[in-house]
Amino acid sequence: MTKSQKITLSASRDIPFNKLVLSQSNVRRVKAGVSIDELAEDIARRTLLSSITVRPVLDEDGAETGMFEIPAGGRRYRALELLVKQKRLNRTAPVPCIVRTDGLAEEDSLAENVQRAPLHPLDQFRAFQAMREKGKSEEEIAAAFFVSANVVKQRLKLAAIAPSLLHAYAEEELTLDQLMAFTVNPDHERQEQVWESIKRTYAKQPYEIRRMLTEGAVRASDRRAQFVGLDAYEVAGGAILRDLFQSDDGGWLHDAGLLAKLVDEKLETHAEAIRAEGWKWIEIGTDFPYGHTYGLRRIIGETEPMSEDEIANFHALKAEYDQLEDDYADAEEFPEDIDTRLGEIETAMEALQERPVRFEPDEIAVAGVFVSIGHDGRLRVERGYVRPEDEPSVESDGQDEVDGIDASDEEDVDDATPPDASDEAEEEDDGLKPLSDRLVMELTAHRTLALRDALANDPQTAFLAALHAMALRLFYHYPLDSCVEITPHSAGFGAQAPGLGDTAYALSIDDRTTSWLGALPKAPEDLWEALVGFDNDSREALFAHCVAMTVNAVQEPYNRRPRALAHADVLAATLGLDMAATGWAPTGESYLARVTKARILEAVREAKGENASDRIAGLKKPDMVAAAEELLEGTGWLPEVLRMPALPDSEAQSADNGGEPAMGDYAVITDDEPVTGNAFATAAE
Repeated sequence: MTKSQKITLSASRDIPFNKLVLSQSNVRRVKAGVSIDELAEDIARRTLLSSITVRPVLDEDGAETGMFEIPAGGRRYRALELLVKQKRLNRTAPVPCIVRTDGLAEEDSLAENVQRAPLHPLDQFRAFQAMREKGKSEEEIAAAFFVSANVVKQRLKLAAIAPSLLHAYAEEELTLDQLMAFTVNPDHERQEQVWESIKRTYAKQPYEIRRMLTEGAVRASDRRAQFVGLDAYEVAGGAILRDLFQSDDGGWLHDAGLLAKLVDEKLETHAEAIRAEGWKWIEIGTDFPYGHTYGLRRIIGETEPMSEDEIANFHALKAEYDQLEDDYADAEEFPEDIDTRLGEIETAMEALQERPVRFEPDEIAVAGVFVSIGHDGRLRVERGYVRPEDEPSVESDGQDEVDGIDASDEEDVDDATPPDASDEAEEEDDGLKPLSDRLVMELTAHRTLALRDALANDPQTAFLAALHAMALRLFYHYPLDSCVEITPHSAGFGAQAPGLGDTAYALSIDDRTTSWLGALPKAPEDLWEALVGFDNDSREALFAHCVAMTVNAVQEPYNRRPRALAHADVLAATLGLDMAATGWAPTGESYLARVTKARILEAVREAKGENASDRIAGLKKPDMVAAAEELLEGTGWLPEVLRMPALPDSEAQSADNGGEPAMGDYAVITDDEPVTGNAFATAAE
């Protein structure tokens, strides 16, 4: 066997920088990797870490000219050139070079770039970790490698994952995205448990790993976490799980039990202060279902006005706020100090506008308070609710009774036995006898019909009378002050829908109701005069609110109302109600976790297509819910029962033409007829 020939390495030497030139044989044409500026700074910090490959420049006769061209190492040359221009490196500074004469220059350039093996990400993670253990701060490491401190934190978090998972990543059993998901929970034992449970399944998506690692934890965006505060939770010894690789809304509070304890303690502290005000009862809860005040009378206290000093302070703050906005109107963004000051002014103005409310002592003595956490994580205090059993007794003055029968029993009044007609014929010589009950009934019957006729010819007063009757029933506890027998009913249905009270539309209704309670007089007998004094816009707004409060489109299994629900469809179509636009979304709690897997797949298929549905078809129910919630986010998908119904052709045409004649002859649908299509799209005979 012939012995192989020994190789000879190319010679190395230091060549002055001004003797080097770039070669046209460099195969790198596309810019990639670290910028020239960053490379120059790195060379300035650590000097040149690898030699530059060069070839002698020959003249026409093949003799060396003393210059050398660079077929491989052009970026290093440009970085050195930048340092020379910045006068941080001498033009004649020696540069370590490898001088080659054999082969092709293009071969040198191509081989240097192709044969170079990139650093495995795991090696970078571990290198950052080693530097951190040797005393380098995250900021120092970031500055040394021209990355942000957050990037260093991410790499250190990846290096701190359980060794068995890092080994799986090195063996390509785990992707980088999956590895990043494991950083959410630093518990190595839990990481390994999750990996063991999923590594032989298809459920290896990063979001599924995050879900399993944060199972049982509470989102930092949860109202309970916001109420307690993350700082207070951490001071109490609680740990927060963070995701450095994607938005996590503040992370997850790992100790749900500790959080619940802190919530109870803080609520009780606030309740004690409120209890000292003298209220008859106080109920405390993290949250109350929507409609928890149904059937209770609401007392509206008097808002204390601002003092002269507070008014002056408010105007001064407003003037400063407006001036700062004007000064920086043309700026793309506010300077940090100005933005901070604007935030301080807004907070101070809100504190001045949130006025304390004063209640009368006799009101406090019979009313109570609900103490809970609002949807925004702030303390929610609902004062002034009177339970029916705590209502003060009302003494009857006899005006609401006829022949000894309470007027509230209206159906019994008509059946009262009329007095003997002979009583009317009796005369007394010594004075006038009061009118008989029978005669009063007859005369007032005439007056009632005359009132009806007059009211029918005065739409504005009729509108006012209907508004008065509805407002009495909806806003006052004793609605016996109107002769207009319109009885609106506002159903309470909080138990049907958990979380209903946190929706934008529920909050809007609550705010509007509270506003009207403050605008209407406390005594029902003063309501008519108040309504007469309102302008038309205010009356119409109150009328719309009262009518809206009577709407009940809830479909209940024990109370089937096909005609009423059909009308709800007509009303929704007329209003153009888009439930997606109102803020409803298909989450696990609101829909996905409460339907079958087939329904979940149907929703994803309709919103995202067949491929998206197929991708999650093999998942278990909890995993499918989480995946579907992520896929459906922002799509506007709605279950069929919430979709906007279309107006029937006849209804749409009527709306376009300004409405059909009101007195037309229409077909009659009896209650026992089955409803097909839209029961309210009746055709003219």
